[in-house]
Amino acid sequence: MDGLQCFVSDLNVVGRGRRCKRIVCTAAEKPDDVIVVGSGMGGLVTATQLAAKGLKVRVLEKYLIPGGSSGYFERDGYTFDVGASMIFGLGDEGYTNLLTRALDAVGKKIETKPDPTIVTYYLPDGLTVPVDRNYDVFMGELRAKFPSSADGLKQFYDTCADVFKCLNEMELLSLEEPRYLLKVFFQKPVNCLKLLWYMFLNAADEVGKTVADPIAKKFVDIECFLISVAGADRTPLINTGMVFADRHYGGANYPIGGVGKISLALAEGLEEYGGKIEYGARVRRIIVEDGKAVGVLLANGKELLARTVISNATRWDTFENLVPKESVPEEESMFQDRYKKTASFISLHVGVKRDKLPKDLECHMIILDDYDNMEKCRDAEGTLFVSVPTVLDSTIAPDNRHIFHIFTASDMEEWEGLSVAEYNEKKEELATKILKKVEAAAAPGLTDSVELLEVGTPRTHRRFLGRIDGTYGPVPRRVLRGLASMPFNKTALPGLYCVGDSSFPGQGLNAVAFSGFSCAHRVAADVGKEDKLPLLDEPLQYLLGRKRLELFNN
Repeated sequence: MDGLQCFVSDLNVVGRGRRCKRIVCTAAEKPDDVIVVGSGMGGLVTATQLAAKGLKVRVLEKYLIPGGSSGYFERDGYTFDVGASMIFGLGDEGYTNLLTRALDAVGKKIETKPDPTIVTYYLPDGLTVPVDRNYDVFMGELRAKFPSSADGLKQFYDTCADVFKCLNEMELLSLEEPRYLLKVFFQKPVNCLKLLWYMFLNAADEVGKTVADPIAKKFVDIECFLISVAGADRTPLINTGMVFADRHYGGANYPIGGVGKISLALAEGLEEYGGKIEYGARVRRIIVEDGKAVGVLLANGKELLARTVISNATRWDTFENLVPKESVPEEESMFQDRYKKTASFISLHVGVKRDKLPKDLECHMIILDDYDNMEKCRDAEGTLFVSVPTVLDSTIAPDNRHIFHIFTASDMEEWEGLSVAEYNEKKEELATKILKKVEAAAAPGLTDSVELLEVGTPRTHRRFLGRIDGTYGPVPRRVLRGLASMPFNKTALPGLYCVGDSSFPGQGLNAVAFSGFSCAHRVAADVGKEDKLPLLDEPLQYLLGRKRLELFNN
């Protein structure tokens, strides 16, 4: 593997040559309507939605570019996606194409290319299962690979399609806003009643009804792990419906120029609609006065005030690090009792020569040697996620080159307490192991083709993405009732809202965009930019608040 030792270094997520404009606020400015802490996808969607409604919005981003884990960085002519390259929500039909809708709200559009094979699974005992964009082709593949369970699997995926259909026929806004709930109920009563039922189910609840073959069940487990980093017993049916059916509807579509194009376009649109983004603005604390969030304190000592504060940080970062301890609501302790942080990842960003590689590489692959190791977080023995975005977009790499982005779960504790030499040695050892596994399963000639390699660890993700322990969101500590236990955007601390993957509906770029639409709608209603029903609002908040949490703690 040419040059491995030369290029194994900590991931530095700075886009060279394309840094965003720094906006500096002055003490003379009036308080903002809204301050958003963090410019991840959830924060950007919320901010652009509110700016489009005429609110004065300021986004505070501690890094130099927007996007968080949906950002990018550049090396030697390569443009690497920081996070996943399998992007849903960029289609052009229905309400679930949330990224397209978010861009449209601020007059932006980006070029994309569809992925004909959404993902190919390389599983134990030589089992290979491609998920074709065409639903009937995929069903045919399942019938060939799981003949005794084909009918049961089809029934499960048909249920996912029904979930998706219910969602795709109604505008997706805040489930905390009673006027919206009444409106959609009268417009789509059957859809609403179905979704209420589905809200309390996990994927395993449906699979268990129709599928007996343990290998077929394990296939559904790895499908769920792809979207939630958990098995079918802890993956809400709503989430599988949004993704598994959308694969055959809007499909996965890669943004030409890289995933970071989405965040850059939203940031540009935000500014065009009068919003502001300050880069290099590290928030030290959320200011609470008289029991209400009223602004933020920056690391440089500057205080910024606003009528509303929205945190795009994780729920843990928000309530353990930003909100004063004495102001943390009891409900957030309950959240932490039910959910735990996912592991982080070790990520390989690899630039390779195409000459020795197969001509028919898939864009997205999942590699697993042992079903029992699916969730393993040590020694690169767990599930490998592999993306080769240059299969769809050659512009993000030099001529005759491919990009491989390979990542697998890894615990922070595995990387703490190491000397510099030990840290670098461990990175090199695991990088070599991971590359050889990918080469053996799906990409012969890979190791000899490497010319650039950047390795990120949980410590890297924590440093550059500002996420506690480098985590990528919450997973249930135990089996919970679907999405019913997920917290929504409005917190029990007045003036403070949360958005992102630790708010309903959870992980995934399209899911956090849903969270952004929901948060913006709830905030707009609370500040008078959307109509609401005050007489019903308090009872609904009570139902969705303490009583809901108590119910699902039992």
